[in-house]
Amino acid sequence: MIVAGVGAALAAANTASALTAAALNGTPYDLVVSAGIAGGFVPDAPVGALVVADEIVAADLGAETEDGFLSVTELGFGTVRHRPPGELVRRVAEAVGARAGAVLTVSTVTGTAERAAVLRERHPTALAEAMEGFGVAEAAIAQGVPVLEIRAISNPVGPRDRAAWRIPEALAALTEGFGKLVPVLEGWNRHDS
Repeated sequence: MIVAGVGAALAAANTASALTAAALNGTPYDLVVSAGIAGGFVPDAPVGALVVADEIVAADLGAETEDGFLSVTELGFGTVRHRPPGELVRRVAEAVGARAGAVLTVSTVTGTAERAAVLRERHPTALAEAMEGFGVAEAAIAQGVPVLEIRAISNPVGPRDRAAWRIPEALAALTEGFGKLVPVLEGWNRHDS
């Protein structure tokens, strides 16, 4: 386990460093798993639920224009989406009792109902938002390693209400999920997906 840090940039840098060190030592990774807590889009991802990303999306990487937001992909400068191996996502979701959907990576956590509505309109399959997944995915994909993202929901996406956050409960759900995740990962062959 590697603590990647908060935010996409630090997560990407630390993930890339770990992958490079492992490859240079002759023990490359077969899979990178980005895991942590997240805000959930209610009612689809309530507090305490687990979600598995079938898409890892950089939701705010792009440009604001007079006509609205344009993603980096729409601007022609790269990608804003990575798709974990579909069969692995299905197996993990089934094993841990999670829903599969898009997990958004944002640089600024959503704090208003209006922003939550904009993100949900732009990304209708979004279940959660966090701050690291896309950075981890970028580092993994750059080195040819598949990536998986799993999140436990600690709070709803929208107006900030720290009193409603359930971080210990979310971490407990994530820990329990990992107990069920390990056998799936041990039985997974990256060529199955």
